[in-house]
Amino acid sequence: MILVTGASGFLGQQLVRYLSERGHTVRALYFQSQPGEELLALKNVGWLQCDLLDVFAVEEAMQSVTQVYHCAGIVSFEGNRKEELLHFNVESTANIVNEALLQNVSKLLYVSSVAALGRATKPGQPITEEVQWEESGYYSSYGLSKYLAEVEVWRAMAEGLNAVIINPSTILGESSNWDQGSARLIKVVHGEFPFYTEGITGWVDVQDVVKAAYMLMQSDISDERFIISAGNHAYKEIFTTMAKEMGRKPPHIKAGRLLSGMVWRWNEFRNAVLGSKITVTKETARAARRKVFYNNRKLIEFLPAFEYQPLNMTIARMAAAYLSSRK
Repeated sequence: MILVTGASGFLGQQLVRYLSERGHTVRALYFQSQPGEELLALKNVGWLQCDLLDVFAVEEAMQSVTQVYHCAGIVSFEGNRKEELLHFNVESTANIVNEALLQNVSKLLYVSSVAALGRATKPGQPITEEVQWEESGYYSSYGLSKYLAEVEVWRAMAEGLNAVIINPSTILGESSNWDQGSARLIKVVHGEFPFYTEGITGWVDVQDVVKAAYMLMQSDISDERFIISAGNHAYKEIFTTMAKEMGRKPPHIKAGRLLSGMVWRWNEFRNAVLGSKITVTKETARAARRKVFYNNRKLIEFLPAFEYQPLNMTIARMAAAYLSSRK
């Protein structure tokens, strides 16, 4: 029996489908986002509502489980959600790994984020899995919560849990909810959001994250972490490609520090007054100006058969799915 937490989320849905297609028996956990009809109809998948902060519910959910993919987590860059992020992302992970130890689960894979990695010491220096975390105002509340959740996994490894951690960069792909996670990016681009920054970060296809997670789970690799990133690209490059795939006007106004500040403040004002969805926060505006490079070679060294999909193909597939959802 395979357990997937956060199974109705952006990544979790893709993973559950992948496991179902390969004939695995899956117990898929969700909390607030109920699975739709297509997910409920998947073969060999049983859905269970579970509050991961409830240790007794976690104990029940993990009965007879042999493998765990821990995908659940709150993803937010809104400054007012810091305590919520730290509470849920850390405590839920502690509950999962503690129960995995008690029930002698054969292997656990934790889905973290590159936000939980340390920072480069020199401009342009690629970040690897070995870069150490240091306390700094550089990190987001989300990044801190994922780092502290990783600490719980490393602690469980030291206590004998067979586990591996993956650190995906910004994940791209189609979604059943285009307001969810990074899937929202293409919706923003379709709305012809005019601003761009000169920032650079890593990007990866959701299908590649699922494939890498599965291959690592099936392997004898343990006590390791892996950056999952197809390549480093400028935000402007990615957003322009999205716009072209949908026949929309690409971003064309450069947003420096001053303009970025005005944009996130305006977004927060609209949210406070009108209840509008926040597109840009203080943390995302700051991150979008940075040029961050991730070294993805370790995964290929451990899994030579693994190959990343070209991101232009990912974006084309994502754009087609989004346009189809609007019909």
